[in-house]
Amino acid sequence: MTSDSFRAMADRIRNWGRWGEDDELGTLNLITADKVRQAAALVTEGKVFPLGISIGETGPQELLFRRNPLHMMTIDGGDARSLVRIGPEWAAHPRAQEVAGFLGGDLLRFNDDFIAMHLQSASQWDALSHVYYDERMYNGYPASAVTSFGASRLSIDRVDVKGITSRGVLLDLARARGEELHCQHGEHIMPDELTAAAAAQGVEVGPGDIVLVRTGWMTKFRTTRDTSPSAGLNWRCAEWLRERDVAAVAADNSQVEDPVSDLAGNMLPMHLLCLRDMGLAFGEYWDLDALADTCAADGRWDFQLVAPPLRITGAVGSPLNPIALR
Repeated sequence: MTSDSFRAMADRIRNWGRWGEDDELGTLNLITADKVRQAAALVTEGKVFPLGISIGETGPQELLFRRNPLHMMTIDGGDARSLVRIGPEWAAHPRAQEVAGFLGGDLLRFNDDFIAMHLQSASQWDALSHVYYDERMYNGYPASAVTSFGASRLSIDRVDVKGITSRGVLLDLARARGEELHCQHGEHIMPDELTAAAAAQGVEVGPGDIVLVRTGWMTKFRTTRDTSPSAGLNWRCAEWLRERDVAAVAADNSQVEDPVSDLAGNMLPMHLLCLRDMGLAFGEYWDLDALADTCAADGRWDFQLVAPPLRITGAVGSPLNPIALR
């Protein structure tokens, strides 16, 4: 395939101006009030499936430019005992003396902590400002709208006016391929496989839906701690999503798409087509195993999905713990 094929598809699926020249929501506009009501009506059993992975140092993030989250305590029970026992001589720093004085004279004890993390190092959403090419992001906004101060356009906090909750549809490609663990790396998931999986599962994908794709990568990671890639969506699947007016797509792997593309000089073409041209957000590192087992057991593959990102000002992505309700 050539870059001409990529650009021809970009022209066919581009949503720039579809919801106005100032739009920053992209395909989330497809989640209407009727769609939200339809999703809520799918909750008939009261079952809850958390789809987020743990945020901590044992996570799967080992890319060159990202690391797993680092959780640290700012004060704990051990600190309280030490500070009170040693008192103001514990340290010369006025703050330490102030804390020691407080703890020595009050009944209250407490623990406090913080986390340092790349915002995309756990289950997460990519904001529409995450990727770009030709110096333009979704809807034609200039790449210069993202600076060291953050994204002034298309940041993840812009979706708070809409939220992300809709009908979710799970397509289990690992099960469809008969894989024990995961879809093998390099064997791209093609559009006709998505169609076949939906047909085999007896489910239709329609406007405003959020499609979840299970490749089995999380199963492999949980079983073996192996973080090497597995298969993902081929870039041609962008047109499949556009034809059905899907609102967002998420997967259990690290990049939704296959990390090795068949387009020379274009490492992640699906990212560019979906986020930049279509305005369709990506979710990555979602844990879909328990949900998939339940869906396979009763043959029902749709559910209410509630997946709001954190309202991080100017961020190009956000961690989250999405919830599927059935």
